[in-house]
Amino acid sequence: MSESTTPATPSHRPRRFGRWIVIIVLIIVVVLIALHVMHGKKPQRQTPPQVVSVATAHAGDMPVILKELGTVTPVATVTVLPQLSGYLTQVGYREGEEVEKGQFLAQIDPRQYEISKQQEQAQLAKDQASLAQARSDLARYAELAQNKSIAAQTYEDQKFTVAQDEAAVKADLAAIAQYDLDLAYCRITAPVSGRVGLRLVDPGNYVTASSTTGIVVITQMKPTTVQFTVAQNALSSVIQRVGAGAKLPVAIYTSDNDKLITKGTLYAISNQMATSTGTVTLRAMFANDDEALFPNEFVNVQLTVDTLHDAVIVPTASVQTGAPGDYVYLVNANHTVSVHKVKLGPSDGANTVITSGLDVGQQVVTDGVDRLSDGAAIRVAPPRAASGASASSAPDASDASNASGAAAASGASSPSGRHGGHHHASE
Repeated sequence: MSESTTPATPSHRPRRFGRWIVIIVLIIVVVLIALHVMHGKKPQRQTPPQVVSVATAHAGDMPVILKELGTVTPVATVTVLPQLSGYLTQVGYREGEEVEKGQFLAQIDPRQYEISKQQEQAQLAKDQASLAQARSDLARYAELAQNKSIAAQTYEDQKFTVAQDEAAVKADLAAIAQYDLDLAYCRITAPVSGRVGLRLVDPGNYVTASSTTGIVVITQMKPTTVQFTVAQNALSSVIQRVGAGAKLPVAIYTSDNDKLITKGTLYAISNQMATSTGTVTLRAMFANDDEALFPNEFVNVQLTVDTLHDAVIVPTASVQTGAPGDYVYLVNANHTVSVHKVKLGPSDGANTVITSGLDVGQQVVTDGVDRLSDGAAIRVAPPRAASGASASSAPDASDASNASGAAAASGASSPSGRHGGHHHASE
């Protein structure tokens, strides 16, 4: 009986001791997590500086150029029309050749006009004879009237007869002159110098004075003009320069803007603005001795309006556009960059004028802006050699680690470790 009531304490002690150990460990973990949440800080990841290329803003001259689309417009394009009717008997030109003013082009059968002229010449001889007889009678009647031998009315009537015969002679002479002109029209000549096009009427066809097709078209090739339009916002500067007597140079490039064709000067400005487009038409003159400009050809026009002297110029690649507007990444003395708003002026494609916001001598980032943001750390890449440029532009691992350490020591890293291109400049 006494043996069954003996307590089993030694067997339960290890279990209770293990539970307390687990509870203590859990409490310690919870306390550590709480302390970490309350007082701990996330370790900031140091961002290595970005390798970029830079350029220095410099002072220079920049031409103010208006780039427009234009059309080659000949000085004269003449459709040669027949002035009278008749059969076309001869063509005296070869299609596509150059002709001079007054050169023979075509012949209309002149025989009917020659016959009509002969008839008028016969009528002229008859009327001249009648006039001579009337004048002779007038002289005799004048003598008789002086002696009172005939009635005064007879003498006056003879004067009228002489006047009628004189008028008839003048009419005959005018008719003969008209037939001479018709005969001249039968021989068609070039009214201007230029290049003839394709033949529009073949010999043997009957042409009329009312024909609108014409016999041939002559286009003056040398000199020629190019017609283009300028927006109304840019017109004032052009008019101001032209009014001051300046001869504005105009350069013509191919339709793909790949090759310079020729150069000339501004010739004329239209007197009206097109209300539908808000543009005004201008015309430039070119010698075109080599006939490089072909009529109705589409070309690219570059009109140099003015030249800015001692302007602040940077590479166009350095200019970015984003939420702040137009800006550049300005290189700071501590090897960081900052977003710098600028106001742009004219550009020639490779370089751009900065009218305000930047001074001569300041450095801007030209390459590597895609991963930059305001305050980002940078490392200027060495100048690229002609060979192995790609190898020299990529930093090695040791350089990157050294630069990272230097940036961490100086505290020049970007806040929050953010990096971005020019699209994130608003940050």
